[in-house]
Amino acid sequence: MSVRNRGTELDLEWVSKVRVNTHAVLRRAQQVQGQKSPKKEWQAAWLLKAVTCIDLTTLAGDDTPSNVHRLCLKAIQPVRGDLLRAVDMHDKGVTTAAVCVYPSRVADAVKSLKAANSSLPVASVATGFPAGQTPLETRLQEVRLAVADGAAEIDIVINRTLAITGQWEALYDEIREFREACGDAHMKTILAIGELGTFTNVYKASLVAMMAGSDFIKTSTGKESVNATYPVAIVMARAIRDYFLRTGQKVGFKPAGGIRTAQESLVWLALIKEELGNDWLSPVLFRLGASSLLADIERQIYHHVTGQYAAYHELPMA
Repeated sequence: MSVRNRGTELDLEWVSKVRVNTHAVLRRAQQVQGQKSPKKEWQAAWLLKAVTCIDLTTLAGDDTPSNVHRLCLKAIQPVRGDLLRAVDMHDKGVTTAAVCVYPSRVADAVKSLKAANSSLPVASVATGFPAGQTPLETRLQEVRLAVADGAAEIDIVINRTLAITGQWEALYDEIREFREACGDAHMKTILAIGELGTFTNVYKASLVAMMAGSDFIKTSTGKESVNATYPVAIVMARAIRDYFLRTGQKVGFKPAGGIRTAQESLVWLALIKEELGNDWLSPVLFRLGASSLLADIERQIYHHVTGQYAAYHELPMA
């Protein structure tokens, strides 16, 4: 679980002064992508670190209790036992960070995890996900229902209209209401960066979300045309760092949408390590929102152990 962010008063003067240097951000993103990745056992270790930060997600229209059950079992045992034994990690409790589902599937996930005697948290996307275009009261009620069904984490979506039109006070007030509706559940705020227009807007929305008490800020729903990108991650990470330096409160970061390969997960970990430091290299402050990423990581670990790539049927996904 993340360190709770108590939030602060809305500081409109801070928000209004924000300017992001686009060229500098793009140059830094190129540097991050151009770095050499770790090899052999170092790579295996980093990939297992990535596994422990994954919010294993299913957000499909055809989700059923049975496929949510399979997802939960995969989250509890994300990498085959014999592969973990081969790298001496079989007794280290390697699981994903959480299971993430729609509000109507929270009870199914909670039931499956309880039956398996697992304490993994269930996260739920609420507040009219993915568009956030339903009435405020409906969105608040969705949060309350998900929490009542046992969700320990809520991924909310912001009202993009408020961010695009610069209505920061209204956005702050709305996120505060979601914070209250979450109760003891941790709140991750999805900025839907592909719809915010500019890096400056992304930075401002990040600040306002943190001031309003978000425990995490998250790039995307995964349903926009542009999702998690490295330049946007740098902007959001620097907002997190500035907020920490000014308030002493650590807020987590979650890229989501389009993260599919083991190689990409290594870049994300390197970016977080360099921009925010080692404290953020744990599921307490870093999550990867993904549904297909785990399959590729497990294939890479299989290759590290055996020297060959597995056929897909040898590493069944949830």
